[in-house]
Amino acid sequence: MPNKFIHDFIVTKNIELNVSHFILELLCPEPLPKINPGQFVEIKVEHSPSTFLRRPFSIHEVNLQNNTIQLLIQKKGEGTRQLSYLKKGDRLNLIYPLGNSFQIVQHEKVLLVGGGCGVAPLLFLARILKENGNEIKILIGAKSKDNILEKEIFERLGKVFITTEDGSEGTRGFVIHHGIWRQTPFMFSKIYTCGPEPMMKAVARLAQIHRVACEVSLEQTMACGLGACLCCVVNTKNGNVCTCTQGPVFLSEELTGWTH
Repeated sequence: MPNKFIHDFIVTKNIELNVSHFILELLCPEPLPKINPGQFVEIKVEHSPSTFLRRPFSIHEVNLQNNTIQLLIQKKGEGTRQLSYLKKGDRLNLIYPLGNSFQIVQHEKVLLVGGGCGVAPLLFLARILKENGNEIKILIGAKSKDNILEKEIFERLGKVFITTEDGSEGTRGFVIHHGIWRQTPFMFSKIYTCGPEPMMKAVARLAQIHRVACEVSLEQTMACGLGACLCCVVNTKNGNVCTCTQGPVFLSEELTGWTH
């Protein structure tokens, strides 16, 4: 297992995206180790008695020049609400980098599909894919226009398509309803996705129809991040494995019941 680190990071920015989402930019006290797209951190949440286990968050972006990482967080419970109160200069204890990573291709046409806060690991991924000469298109799904996350940032890295459930921007419906799936011939050689499990399963089945490899980043409860607590076990065609150590990224065809 690659080296893991535990450090008290310093908050440099707390950026509110909307009423439900924010970005924490964190400065590492030591030179950052190698971090790959798809990996995550485990955060110790202070001042939240009900949050006695660490919480996992995808690494949203890495800046080696500034020695910082960014985490995109959705306010869902007491723990994330406490994190939303952090301000510049506060400290946050992290175990990192955890899990495996997306496989980076070169000079291919790739599609990234994110639903809601599932875009969190895709920004770092998109940048690395672009640096490796890939042509990138990004399909983002949200409930409404107000819930679309970081569209302008993603547009710097590739062509962005939008779907909203209420039709307030882009195509009305879910990501699977976008016309990009009906293009003939299908232009992509690889698909990467993260978001709600039903969405990812639907994307995985479309990828299977088009005979394209699809990597999914699972959003599981991962209390330790080290494979000790066994609360993130997922069933694969090779048996049960811990998402936090064997994942969170899997080929969709490896997951039981995800493809036909």
